[in-house]
Amino acid sequence: MKKIEIGLFGFGVVGEGIYEVLKAKKQLGANIKKVVIKHPNKKRNAPQELFTTDAHEILNDPSINLVVELIDDADAAFEIVKKSFAQGKSVVSANKKMIAEHHQELIALSRQHGVAFLYEASVCGSVPIIRNLEEYFDNDLLHSVQGIVNGSTNYILSQMTEEGTDYSTALKDAQACGFAENDPTLDVEGTDAAYKLSIIALHAFGKKIEAQNIICKGITALDAFDFQYAKEKNSVIKLIAKCHTNQEGTLEALTVVPTFVSKENSLGRTNNEYNGVLVESALADEQFFYGKGAGRYPTSSAVLSDISAYRYGYQYEYKKGNTHFVEDENCKGTFYISYPKTYNLNKLIFSSIEKEFTSTNRSFTIGELTFGMLKKSKIISTPGISVISLN
Repeated sequence: MKKIEIGLFGFGVVGEGIYEVLKAKKQLGANIKKVVIKHPNKKRNAPQELFTTDAHEILNDPSINLVVELIDDADAAFEIVKKSFAQGKSVVSANKKMIAEHHQELIALSRQHGVAFLYEASVCGSVPIIRNLEEYFDNDLLHSVQGIVNGSTNYILSQMTEEGTDYSTALKDAQACGFAENDPTLDVEGTDAAYKLSIIALHAFGKKIEAQNIICKGITALDAFDFQYAKEKNSVIKLIAKCHTNQEGTLEALTVVPTFVSKENSLGRTNNEYNGVLVESALADEQFFYGKGAGRYPTSSAVLSDISAYRYGYQYEYKKGNTHFVEDENCKGTFYISYPKTYNLNKLIFSSIEKEFTSTNRSFTIGELTFGMLKKSKIISTPGISVISLN
């Protein structure tokens, strides 16, 4: 086992959590030698000599063999990771945006320089999904991977479901608890979950898709009307990231959309800031992974797991392949679409309609439509229109 000398970029809640654990657990065989920070005058719970604002103190130090990147800026993180690889340093990262946007190039660069690139913490906090998909589940036997991968939105939806709280109040509560950022756009619009699904799809099925090409609808348009309908059907609304195959075993579609989930389902029982991932395969049937998806220690646990894996020489092998995914726009799904009574919904977008209802202020239509038509109709991006999957 190799001795690990760490260069750490970022000393926020996760970075400080890593520092505290490594200081207390000497048996892990890892030492933080230097930490690069942005604001040198900020008071921190560590010796001042540990910190620097000069990235070269890490990048040019030959004794540092592992870079742990924990900053918010995806563009800056990308440059740090590339330069680390070029210096022969392996990298552990939690930056899902950076990984999703540059996955192919980063994989190629890590292989070119013969270093490891590990990022379990980028997807589901403490839930160990990437390594399980990479090592345990064979591509030919997987049917689907679906889950709640964003703790902020799950907390908000839990409050709206259980307490009847309106969206604005639930969001403020999530921010006060530290589960949502001051600018929650990436979370509530589903973009964060799309980044994570892009990463999951590569390790589950060997297919790479750009996050912006994933069908994505956040939670901002959901109405009390929708939650009442869910209650009547003994269901809850969850923001579900999903990739699944058709009957021929071909990867069919990737979606991040609000979904009606039975209260008895494992995902239906996943509440507040918790994440849950349901993996379905031919032989194992269903396996469920559950844990906290946000916060200092849940994310720190995933980073520490990668540090430990690096110590034993572990690397992702991408044995299932690494090819671009082309979506079949003729793939169909069943969706509930609700809208203000004054809105003129084009019913021609549906292949078939199962049910329609109109109340005093709001209406809904349930029907089947292709994913190509769903994109073309622009309903996904129309404010005030709820799009909820029934599949």
